Amino acid sequence: TKDVYKAAALTPDLGLCCTTSPIWQLPGLSMPKIMQEMNYGCGTTVHPRDLVNNPNILYVGVGGGMELLQFSYFSRKEGGVVGVDVVDEMLEASRQNFKQAEAENNWFSTDFVELKKGDALDLPVADESIDVAAQNCLFNIFKAEELKKALQEMYRVLKPHGRLVMSDPICDQYMPEHLKEDEKLRALCLSGSIPMKDYVQMLTDVGFGTVEIRAKRPYRILSPNHYDIDENIIIESLEVCAIKDPMPADGPCVFTGKAAIYYGHDEYFDDKKGHVLMQNQPLAVCDKTASDLAAIGRDDIHITESTYFYDGGGCC
Repeated sequence: TKDVYKAAALTPDLGLCCTTSPIWQLPGLSMPKIMQEMNYGCGTTVHPRDLVNNPNILYVGVGGGMELLQFSYFSRKEGGVVGVDVVDEMLEASRQNFKQAEAENNWFSTDFVELKKGDALDLPVADESIDVAAQNCLFNIFKAEELKKALQEMYRVLKPHGRLVMSDPICDQYMPEHLKEDEKLRALCLSGSIPMKDYVQMLTDVGFGTVEIRAKRPYRILSPNHYDIDENIIIESLEVCAIKDPMPADGPCVFTGKAAIYYGHDEYFDDKKGHVLMQNQPLAVCDKTASDLAAIGRDDIHITESTYFYDGGGCC
């Protein structure tokens, strides 16, 4: 996998990944063309509502530096954004790209970004020093034990209530072993895709008390006319935020875009567990709360299906 990313650092590879969300066009931000060409991700990890109060930000797997530049827009201080990568050539390419970004943006200084060589499995970052950690289309190349270690490292460096924002391919179909073991296909962010429920389970197993599914979009198709398989395998792009909240006694709060709507005779419904549903006003609820409300068996509460889009304002 390192050879694939080394080559992509030396010569931008527009087909390496296929982003499924637009590049942020922020006021006063000029994005160097080379950064856009080296945008090796499957979504975005830059969400303004995560980036208040001048946060300390960690980004693992620097690529061409595009998202680090976007993060710097919200954290304009020396070393406010730390970028970690194991590939020397990618670090150097990103370093050169930041010089171009400084020339195009009068607000940006290369001092805002600190680039470090390091492994996602052993981050060169202090405990509980980061407000927002992010990675885009990197962790899917890891096998189960490596992925667990990478997530543990992200959890370690985050402050209490800190946020881990990630974008990765997922696949809810069976992925044949011969594709899983193909290192190039893993590096291309294809065969390392795992089911969404397993992805979320690994986050909560590490200790994240809240998980938000922010987007789920079509990504790629592995088809029999290109691969040794019997049927199409559909791969999707998932954007997730895992928050280092204390783990609730009854288990994690996982938001998949469900809502509860009360339409009874009273002004509101109170389940006596901290959830108040106002008359005919949708309330975003985690899957656990949705299940609890449904179990009450009332005919004046409607629980929606998952939209796999959650943008805050929920029950917990």
